[in-house]
Amino acid sequence: MTKLSVNINKVATLRNARGGNVPDVLRFAVDCERFGAQGITVHPRPDERHIRYADAIAIKPLISTEFNIEGNPKGIAKSKPYSFIDLVKEIRPAQVTLVPDAEGVLTSNAGWNTVKNQDYLKDVVKEFKACGIRVSIFIDADRQMIEQAARTGTDRVELYTESYASNYAKGREAAIKPFVEAAQVARDCGLGLNAGHDLSLENLTYFNQQIPWLDEVSIGHAIISDALYLGIEETIHRYLRCLE
Repeated sequence: MTKLSVNINKVATLRNARGGNVPDVLRFAVDCERFGAQGITVHPRPDERHIRYADAIAIKPLISTEFNIEGNPKGIAKSKPYSFIDLVKEIRPAQVTLVPDAEGVLTSNAGWNTVKNQDYLKDVVKEFKACGIRVSIFIDADRQMIEQAARTGTDRVELYTESYASNYAKGREAAIKPFVEAAQVARDCGLGLNAGHDLSLENLTYFNQQIPWLDEVSIGHAIISDALYLGIEETIHRYLRCLE
């Protein structure tokens, strides 16, 4: 069964809108695990507009399922001179997902160019793997980029699925085709496979059925949005059913 990792950034966004500690991000992470999520994902950005570096540190000892920290390894928190690399090495999560976010972007909107950044990514991957951390590289559904990602020594790639989600209603067979092809390339290269961005109750089942060797999906915005109507426990159960 493909694992479900819940991205809790949006919970932190809501908390930060008013200050204080409502909703409680740490309790929410624990509850997601209690309701069946097999992983928790956070994506701290340098401006700490949602998940703060301190949140990531505090969550680690509270959960027993997989902890996945996403982010740009070049990032440095503005609250103090603390780099993303330092954060991940201190926490030592089960997985780190390298995302090439530009500073100030609203959300992740592209995968790595693994040709231009080959040497840099090799160094970062090596540094994290030396700490016993599994590494995944956020990437577009592009054969060359995946093949070059494999040369960095990464353990997995995470397919950026925004185009699949946006084109799903127009024709799901056409929307999934480049992702099935990309997933096959990843498998041929010996890479594990994750996926994420705009996956939802509407499109997740089909994606998972067409790529049955998918290891993990990371979903945040849709889960938190659905939870406003369904509650987080029921929402997690519905997403898990999509992955059976």
